[in-house]
Amino acid sequence: MTRRLVMVRISLALLSGLAAVADAAEAKPIHTQKTKEAVITLANEAGQLKVGTNTVVLTFADPATGKPLDVGTVAFETSMTMPGMAPMLAGATITRDSTPGRYLAAITFPDAGARQVTLRWEGPAGKGTARFSVSVR
Repeated sequence: MTRRLVMVRISLALLSGLAAVADAAEAKPIHTQKTKEAVITLANEAGQLKVGTNTVVLTFADPATGKPLDVGTVAFETSMTMPGMAPMLAGATITRDSTPGRYLAAITFPDAGARQVTLRWEGPAGKGTARFSVSVR
């Protein structure tokens, strides 16, 4: 029972953090990645990722028109390679926002360093993948 209560509290904390990002007047870009299928922007209130729990906004836009792009289901994963060790992996909890092409994500990083981000999506706009690097401070 105690474990269930802890999980509920963690979930509520993450959701309140997502709500804070969603209500922010203007999220600052952390990284923008252009692919054939979409222009993807990763942003949050601070404009950078930090050690600990992060809430971010992912937006997808049509590269030709700049209009929001409904990409359907999104997966957001990160990895950090360290010499002589297995890669450190982290996945984000993704929630679709009411605004088309906008997704809210919560992800936790245990330490600072460069991360390789992999985004995958599949939906009305088709399938796609994007890979890029970000820094966690």
